[in-house]
Amino acid sequence: MRILLVEDEEKLSRFISIGLKAERFAVDCARDGEAGLEMAEFNPYDLLIVDLTLPKLSGTELIRRVRRKNADVPIVVLTARDALADKVANFESGADDYLTKPFAFAELVVRVKALLRRGSVNRSNTIQIADLEIDRLAHQVRRGGTAIKLTAKEYALLEYLASNPGRVLSRTMIIEHVWDQSFEGLTNIVDVYVRQLRAKLDDHFSKKLIHTVRSVGYVINENGVE
Repeated sequence: MRILLVEDEEKLSRFISIGLKAERFAVDCARDGEAGLEMAEFNPYDLLIVDLTLPKLSGTELIRRVRRKNADVPIVVLTARDALADKVANFESGADDYLTKPFAFAELVVRVKALLRRGSVNRSNTIQIADLEIDRLAHQVRRGGTAIKLTAKEYALLEYLASNPGRVLSRTMIIEHVWDQSFEGLTNIVDVYVRQLRAKLDDHFSKKLIHTVRSVGYVINENGVE
C-alpha cells in the first residue's frame, strides 16, 4: 500500500519514511502543503499522513481540499498542537486520526493499520489475478493456494504491477514507485527483481502472469501481452 507523508521537518520525515518502508509500505514524501496537495490529487494513495504546520499551504487547508475530491482516503494528522479546539477543527476538516508530537513510532503504525482496515469497505485490500492473491494489509501472497515468501522489495514490485493489471509499466516508473528515487543508468535493477519474482510466482505454473514488453517494461496480465 502507498502512503503520502507531508512533513516539513526533514529528520522526522526521514525517520517516519524509513520506519514505514520497513513495515513494507511504499512512501512518497512532500515537504510543503502545495506539493503535498498536488501529489494527493494526481496519485491514488491508500493513506495520508499530514503535519499541520506546513510552508505554502497549511495542513488543515490541505486536508480540506483533499476531502472535496476524495471522501474516502484515510488521513492521519501529526502536530505539536494538543488543544481540544485544534483537534475538533481538524476532525471537522476531514482528518480521521490525530497524533501529537512527540509520539512513539509504534503507535503511528498501529493507527495507520487500523485506519486501513477500517477503510476496507471503500478500498479493496485484496488483489486477485487468475490464481494469484495478494493481501495488501497482511502483505501475504498466494498462488494456487500456496503461500509465496517475498522480500520487501519483491512484494512492493509485485503490488505495483498487480495494482495496474494490463497496464505496461516502464522500468523508470517502477524504480520511482518501488525505490522512491531515480536510479539513472541502473534500470537493470528492475530486470533483476522481475527475474526473482518470476522464479517464485511463474516458473512452477503453466500460466505465466508477468510479461515483458520489449523496449518498454513489464505488465502483469493473465491473458498475456495484447
